[in-house]
Amino acid sequence: MTHSPQAAALTELILEIFRTNGQLLAAGDELTDPLGLTSARWQVLGAIDMAAQPMTVAQIGRRMGLSRQSVQRIANDLEKLGFITFVDNPDHARAKHLVPTLKGAHALTQIGLTQTNWSNALAEGMDTEQLTQATNLLRDIQKRCDVIGTAAFRKEVKNDG
Repeated sequence: MTHSPQAAALTELILEIFRTNGQLLAAGDELTDPLGLTSARWQVLGAIDMAAQPMTVAQIGRRMGLSRQSVQRIANDLEKLGFITFVDNPDHARAKHLVPTLKGAHALTQIGLTQTNWSNALAEGMDTEQLTQATNLLRDIQKRCDVIGTAAFRKEVKNDG
């Protein structure tokens, strides 16, 4: 079986996304290292900060497309390092809310300044409309992934090992 022209182009795009994701994670690690963070920790801390209301580990996982277990591990690290604290959740006895500490808020401010300078340099000379179109395309792919899923296609993969 061969890819349709659209599927072949999408596969190339996916491979470039994987490569770019690796580069962005490495850059994020470099940008956040002076503050004792990593890209993963920054991602979770940022999700907590950007939320309009206190969130649980599971809610952050769903919002960020991460497993609850990975968010829990990162949240535990962030708490040990003093960037967040767990507070009682009136709606659930065991699922605590995550809240940035003053140290966490300060780190986010510092990272925000650094990231702004970095992204301004990276975006210099790029076309704003193309960037917006790329963002919209990625959002469309995300929605399609949610709708189509993978369960029906996994049975086609055979494990001969």
